[in-house]
Amino acid sequence: MITFSVPSVRFTLLQFITIFSFVSTAFGQTVYANDFVDPDYILAGNFDTHTGRAQQTIVSWAQKLAVGGPWSVINKTVSPPSGDKHDYLSWAPYWWPDCSGVGNTTALSDQQVWTTCPYKNRDGQFNPDARLVNNVGDFQDLSEAVFYSTVAWAIGNKVNTSFETNAVQFIKTWFLDPDTKMNPNLNYGQMIRGPGGEPGDHTGVLDLKGMTKIVNAILILRKAGSTAWTTDLDNQMVAWTKQYITWLTTADIAVQESKATNNHGSFYYNQLTALRLLVNDTDGAKASSNAYFSGIFMNQIAANGEQPLEASRTRPYHYRCYNLAAMIANARLAKYADPSSTFWNKTTAAGATIKSALDFAMGVSPSASGETSYAEELYPNVAAIASVYGDASNNYENFLKKADGEFNQQPYMLWDQPFAVDLASGLATTPAAHKSATTASPASQHKPSTSSSGQKSKESASSASSVKTAGSWLMLSIGVLTGVQVF
Repeated sequence: MITFSVPSVRFTLLQFITIFSFVSTAFGQTVYANDFVDPDYILAGNFDTHTGRAQQTIVSWAQKLAVGGPWSVINKTVSPPSGDKHDYLSWAPYWWPDCSGVGNTTALSDQQVWTTCPYKNRDGQFNPDARLVNNVGDFQDLSEAVFYSTVAWAIGNKVNTSFETNAVQFIKTWFLDPDTKMNPNLNYGQMIRGPGGEPGDHTGVLDLKGMTKIVNAILILRKAGSTAWTTDLDNQMVAWTKQYITWLTTADIAVQESKATNNHGSFYYNQLTALRLLVNDTDGAKASSNAYFSGIFMNQIAANGEQPLEASRTRPYHYRCYNLAAMIANARLAKYADPSSTFWNKTTAAGATIKSALDFAMGVSPSASGETSYAEELYPNVAAIASVYGDASNNYENFLKKADGEFNQQPYMLWDQPFAVDLASGLATTPAAHKSATTASPASQHKPSTSSSGQKSKESASSASSVKTAGSWLMLSIGVLTGVQVF
């Protein structure tokens, strides 16, 4: 039997906060696993009127997300083995301590648990205390804030420079400022704790899948001629990225991740292709896309559309959606790098396409595997596939209407076009409201902070922004769980 020496009240809180991260999207922002939007489409600004409410949501999310920034890799209370807090650190989320043979006569401190208890894997079961070091959650929040701040600025005709300034400040704090920047490696990503310690694992590369969204934002800033995103900043970011690409293509654990045949490999190629676009290596980006679609993609989808490598996991519905998002992002990145690419129609060894995988996933009920809380993870993929392959029979639109009556308010409805163009409910509430939303002032700009954020326990796959309603509900619920007065 696995026993834990973590104090029960705190452990209960961590468990609750981890669970809460899944349901809090109802009060705030839904995190899409990954995506890439053509910068030229965003900057052209030729949006149909039925995307008005999606645009309003983008602005709202940008405002709320900015409140949490800026973020820095040094904001953690535990140092990596290098002793340098500029090195990224995360703990493997599915590994749990077995203290049954250690210190059963006395309470163990956190440090003793982490270093003396063997850790065992429980696939799909999150260990809440892994988020005591929250570089992973902070990076996800960073990628969301940078992306939505940039898109909000662009769709508002670049009038509101506060969005632009926030996006640039957030990038500078995490990547470029000497006092707060991240070293360009993931040597200590998803470390497995226990006696003797472990170096970072290849799975830690997945922690930075949000680099795709950050690159997307930088490409928009660059192409738009942002005055805040200066040539000097761009050159610094390119230099940092080149160092990270070297690590990503040569470090043993990174090379292992590139060979992962499931969603880990798919997200690896999201990162690498996007990063090569950032450093203006178009040929390298094309090569990354070709490597993915001629390599691991070939065995990811069965003839009937099932994704066997994802279906074998403890949360098959989630992982089908997860890998679908990565496959879609890879196809979009490939199309941007080479407009003549035809990977949307690429078939696996079994003769299936990305569309086949989506169609199969739509036919599986999340309740069949006890995953009803993950249902919404499929929705962005449905819209993406519809926008590429078409929806002549309205199958995709009808699916989303039934699943989520307000799907047309989701940001993905801005770029997953053409799709559901007949939905008048996608219009902004009034022309005045739309104008107000797309030019509204975001949260006040933030100066870099080095205060610890290690206690922000947010699950990386489904974390949501901290909106007042959600935060109040969380604090009230913590009080109910523990008997602690929190107001």
